[in-house]
Amino acid sequence: MSKGANTPVPQAPVRLRLHWRHGAGVPDARTAALLVTGDGRVAHDGVVGGDRPVPGGAVRHEGRTVTGDRTAETLHVDLPAVPASVDRVVLVAVVGNGTFGAVPGLDVTVTDAAGDRELARYESRDTTTETAFVAGELYRRQGGWKFRAVGQGYAGGATELAAAHGLAPGLLPAPRTPAAAPPAPAPAAVTLTKAAPSVSLAKQGATTGALHVNLNRQAPPAPRGWFARNAAPQAPLALDLGALYELADGTKGVVQALGNAFGDLHRPPWVHLDGDDRTGAVAAGENLTVNLDHTRDFRRVLVFVTLYEGAADFSGLHATVTLRAQHGAPVTFSLDECDVPSPVCALALLTQGPDGLVVHREARCLVPGRRSGPQRALDEAYGWGLRWTPGRK
Repeated sequence: MSKGANTPVPQAPVRLRLHWRHGAGVPDARTAALLVTGDGRVAHDGVVGGDRPVPGGAVRHEGRTVTGDRTAETLHVDLPAVPASVDRVVLVAVVGNGTFGAVPGLDVTVTDAAGDRELARYESRDTTTETAFVAGELYRRQGGWKFRAVGQGYAGGATELAAAHGLAPGLLPAPRTPAAAPPAPAPAAVTLTKAAPSVSLAKQGATTGALHVNLNRQAPPAPRGWFARNAAPQAPLALDLGALYELADGTKGVVQALGNAFGDLHRPPWVHLDGDDRTGAVAAGENLTVNLDHTRDFRRVLVFVTLYEGAADFSGLHATVTLRAQHGAPVTFSLDECDVPSPVCALALLTQGPDGLVVHREARCLVPGRRSGPQRALDEAYGWGLRWTPGRK
């Protein structure tokens, strides 16, 4: 379901579940149900969280389950038993020590209580700084019930959410504060090689946050003595980092400085170009950022570098490619000297694996045909299927 959409549900007992992916650095969430009357106010004893039922037992909190890397909190709603004065059963959540923008895989489902068959699903992917959240609601309509995907966040947290529903903040469930525990050993940094060319980002602890892809080339040493006096001046070598992307819905495109196609980190394609090192003297090098909170929205991403100006090909190029996640250990590999007259090099390919994105070292220099530019050569080599036109910065 999309945000704001609604769908009928049977007038029978159902379950409302909020799911998310837990992991290192992911804030903990707590859920509750608000029973809202026709005048828009929460009914007396109409906050259901923890083990507190409402009179008559129409709504109860069934607790928390953990399966693999997924956590769920469940509310059981016996729709036929909901008091006639209650028009809406609203599923709300709050987090502690963070925001919902740092909670990956956030979605809410409605299932029938008898067989747990899924009736509706809403996946929320646009939260940022909110610390309280209205996920969805069951509401009466023409003698029956419907579910609406709400997806409304509150940056003011439980206080703002409670005020919007005429509640005292203390009536909402307090987020759990995890007990102190010895920190788990961090995964070691991985260097990819021809013999071991790939690694799962999940195994590196990189499942959420930003993934920075950095290309930092080593400028050749300056000539000395007689060579320095007689060498022709060298034009700066301008390199451009970019990425071809293919999303889970089939959308394809390119992120690159050419054509000012810098992408976007907070909406599709969830990839953004944030650096342009034209000389090799910038310590940060070239940078591209991938939003790992939207891992499931990617089918594949090919990171590449092209030669914009300063040389005919990549001869003499020595560089280091580093993928550094906001949460997790870095992945790095060297880009050795190119041995073909190439103006374009495929650096790394991100693809979907069993537990998330997998990084493949490519380090593959390509030679375009007579009527083919660098980007088209990449497209043809990896079967992207885009249509290319001349571009400019």
